Amino acid sequence: MQPEQQGVELLFGQYVQQTQPGLNYWMPSPIGTVYTPNVTRVNTIQIGYRGEGGGSRAQRDVPSESLMLTGDQNVVDIDFDIQWQIKDAANFLFNIRDPEGTVKIAAESSLREVVGQATLENVLTSGRQKVEADTQKLLQAGEQQGLSMDDPAVALDVPGPELRTVPDIPRRLP
Repeated sequence: MQPEQQGVELLFGQYVQQTQPGLNYWMPSPIGTVYTPNVTRVNTIQIGYRGEGGGSRAQRDVPSESLMLTGDQNVVDIDFDIQWQIKDAANFLFNIRDPEGTVKIAAESSLREVVGQATLENVLTSGRQKVEADTQKLLQAGEQQGLSMDDPAVALDVPGPELRTVPDIPRRLP
């Protein structure tokens, strides 16, 4: 195993133990299996945009993820990155069906909760660090529910010119 990996050993398909990096021996293929996820790599998930680089507006915008309603009834367009690492390899592999998707949904939900309680001015100016810190606290609380992350980092990118109040948004009638 490489230094950045952690081994998860299975015997006849059932979890047995975790192993640390280095030389380890285990049963051959039909009897034993070893999964080796990279636990030191910092994974990044983009929410609100897609593309290379951190939050640049030149990338493709995803409004369904980035438009959020603030506590004072304004809509703000927020792009952000969530950076995370695998905390427990066995939990990551076996207890969560889609780990990356789960992290993305948890991060988006946490940010929507925090933004929904803040005012537009706080989100855009002085309270930005507080929004990031509160979102990070909510994500860390999610670890108790089985989410396998080690110190998630939240980086907001709030563009200024695209602000609209709720009455200005056209309403769709069924």
